[in-house]
Amino acid sequence: MEDKYEKLEKVGEGTYGKVYKAKDKATGQLVALKKTRLEMDEEGVPPTALREISLLQMLSHSLYIVRLLSVEHVGHSNSALVDPNCDIKDQKKKKPSLYLVFEYLDTDLKKYIDSHRKGANPRPLPNSLVQSFLFQLCKGVAHCHSHGVLHRDLKPQNLLVDKEKGILKIADLGLGRAFTVPLKSYTHEIVTLWYRAPEVLLGTTHYSTAVDMWSVGCIFAEMARRQALFPGDSEFQQLLHIFRLLGTPSENLWPGVSSMRDWHVYPRWEPQNLARAVPSLDADGVDLLSKMLKYDPGDRISAKAAMDHSYFDSLDKSQF
Repeated sequence: MEDKYEKLEKVGEGTYGKVYKAKDKATGQLVALKKTRLEMDEEGVPPTALREISLLQMLSHSLYIVRLLSVEHVGHSNSALVDPNCDIKDQKKKKPSLYLVFEYLDTDLKKYIDSHRKGANPRPLPNSLVQSFLFQLCKGVAHCHSHGVLHRDLKPQNLLVDKEKGILKIADLGLGRAFTVPLKSYTHEIVTLWYRAPEVLLGTTHYSTAVDMWSVGCIFAEMARRQALFPGDSEFQQLLHIFRLLGTPSENLWPGVSSMRDWHVYPRWEPQNLARAVPSLDADGVDLLSKMLKYDPGDRISAKAAMDHSYFDSLDKSQF
């Protein structure tokens, strides 16, 4: 790796390991290196790692997903991965690493929103930019969903921004899993609280694409407000934030809600006027947001349908 890339700085810890900003010595291109420690098993590279990599490679053909440029094995000859005669103990001793090499982007949506909220010159994000970023996010999410992949951890920190080109890209698909029908049961301790769908907070084990669309709605509102819509600091508080704004859900509104695993008797709040929470959005924007924040996952708008919503009528879609 040292021959190919010059590590410049550590930029974070991803789901699977450390992330470095680096430079490709041959081309001068900036890249993000994600180092993943591999626990070798009898077959070599764990199947989960191979699945993740093939998914990332397939998905990153979209402009709106961070591009996976290459995959590097380090710590042994590649033949050790597939050579059945190679001593497993020797393989383990060498502690092989797998580096995923991604395109590098220097900012994420959280930092971008913060730069408009703080500092000497606080200012709203232009409506045209909110519209453009949201359309690109829906396009990226629709791309994932059409390939059977849920992200499950969409948040502003996971959306990288190319400021020069005005492009938004989805990153950290580390938790994405191919879903099948019927949907597999997933553990629910995954999505960051503020963007977590109510069905997840209430203990559902059956995820659908709708969990990502709730997160998209929260991100949309945050771009418009420059602050989080539901900033809960525990699962219980998170639900109360949601219920205070959208009203406490009932069986009428969301059939089956009161028999969910973590349902309790909550205070009864009436729904508030959503437009007051996002004053900078026009009527079409508020309508689209309300469709993303439906309680019943079956009623929530899909990413593909969202892209056809009248909120985007004034957007020049040919540029995407």
